[in-house]
Amino acid sequence: MGIHPSLARHHAGTGNFAGARTDSLSSKIVTAVRDALFAKKIKPDEFLGTENDLADRFGVSRIVARDALRTLQALGIVEIRMGKGGGARIARGNPRLFAEALAVQLDLTGVSVQEIMDAQRAIETLAAELAAENATAADHAKLRHLLIQSERNMHDRVAYTELGREFHLAIAEASHNRVLVVQLISLQHVSWPKDNSTLTPDVSQRILDVHKELATLIEIRDGAGARQLMNEHVKMIRARRVAEHGEQLHNHCC
Repeated sequence: MGIHPSLARHHAGTGNFAGARTDSLSSKIVTAVRDALFAKKIKPDEFLGTENDLADRFGVSRIVARDALRTLQALGIVEIRMGKGGGARIARGNPRLFAEALAVQLDLTGVSVQEIMDAQRAIETLAAELAAENATAADHAKLRHLLIQSERNMHDRVAYTELGREFHLAIAEASHNRVLVVQLISLQHVSWPKDNSTLTPDVSQRILDVHKELATLIEIRDGAGARQLMNEHVKMIRARRVAEHGEQLHNHCC
């Protein structure tokens, strides 16, 4: 089949990369493919080429081409099929696969709790507003189901904490904005505890009351109200998370 024509045009006249280091050579191939993807010159499921195709086009060894394909595969840009008719194809997107990877990088970077929670507040307030505008009957039903489950599990700290995470994610999903959903999943990996040791019966009830009100505002399509309430709610969560990490604040979570 040969290498994808859009990629060939992308690097027409670039010449041979011989003499450079292997990692530098393979990175040039990765950059070329990535640039072609962002330029919409190649699309999901299109055939990119075989290892030999890439080696011939870029004037590199098969080892360099193989290294580039492995990097592209690790980045989720290509899928590699073996055997007759095999080779690299542009992958179909699944951004949720990389939500955890982004969370790991945020954690390794050493971002603060305040930074995480401020970003989460920005994402969740917009998500709540969009959920009020875009939520379907199925979205409303999911939110109500999670509220029922939360009420049943108020005395199970671990289950209640997890249901709270699911409720916030369900609101983001009801926004029908996949970018917001993936960003929230990444931040929840870093910020949401598996066992909220500060939960008391009073705190649990206040959280449930806020969640019920949020669900109602979304169902009656009050975008401004949902955004404002979510803003206040996540600000309270932020105060609690920061306090849990040993920093002194004057306000406390609901």
